Amino acid sequence: MKQFYPQNRTDLASELIKSKVTRLNEHVSRTDVDIDEETAKKIGKPAGRYTTVLSSAVAKGEREFYDRIATALTSAIKDYIGKTRVCMIVGLGNPGMTADALGASVVKRIRVTRNIEKSDGNGVCTLCPNVLGVTGIESYDIVKGAAERVRPDLIVVVDSLCAAASERLAAAFQISDAGITPGSGVSNFRFRIDRDSMGCNVISVGVPLVVYARTLIKEAAGTATDDGAELIVTPKDIDLIVEECAFIIASALNSALDKT
Repeated sequence: MKQFYPQNRTDLASELIKSKVTRLNEHVSRTDVDIDEETAKKIGKPAGRYTTVLSSAVAKGEREFYDRIATALTSAIKDYIGKTRVCMIVGLGNPGMTADALGASVVKRIRVTRNIEKSDGNGVCTLCPNVLGVTGIESYDIVKGAAERVRPDLIVVVDSLCAAASERLAAAFQISDAGITPGSGVSNFRFRIDRDSMGCNVISVGVPLVVYARTLIKEAAGTATDDGAELIVTPKDIDLIVEECAFIIASALNSALDKT
């Protein structure tokens, strides 16, 4: 019988549903969660598959173990993508805000192959739509318009996530086929990007880079509080963390999509 954690402000399915953790090696673990429609209503999380690769290496600055995270992430991503003809990788978020720049940082490291290695329009392409407050256009509309033109059979959406525990910051790489709602982790809900809205397979990849202040207060005091309810906290070395996480995710995506 699955056990549910109390409702928390988090994008991580592994923080809402207790599941088996598989240890891949001494520095990397993996957890897989399947959320059905009934469970989705209970926890307020879209139905679908969620895989989380867990490692504290980035948070501790242990670069010698990054290849192990990338290898585990590559394997997890391959479980979701299958045979792909045209893949569009979308970096969500605001590149001008460090904690929200993960998507853009990943996109600039992606190996673009569409219309370069081949002349048939197949391959990997990228898109970085920025945010409504900067462009005046919804990210959803930009992604939808590009998808209608490019006609990918897979969209990979990369974005920063929110965690319900400080120990998860930069330590949980989540992949899901349930789609993503930009800004949902910080209660800035936009239009949902998923298979139904895009007309093709959509997977999301992200890392929690922020927590709510009340989460930290609860961890310190041991009791829930509304103090700092809307304050969002990020690590002091977030600029370095974003670049390190982006390197790992881009490496995994490049490997997983190579000759798919």
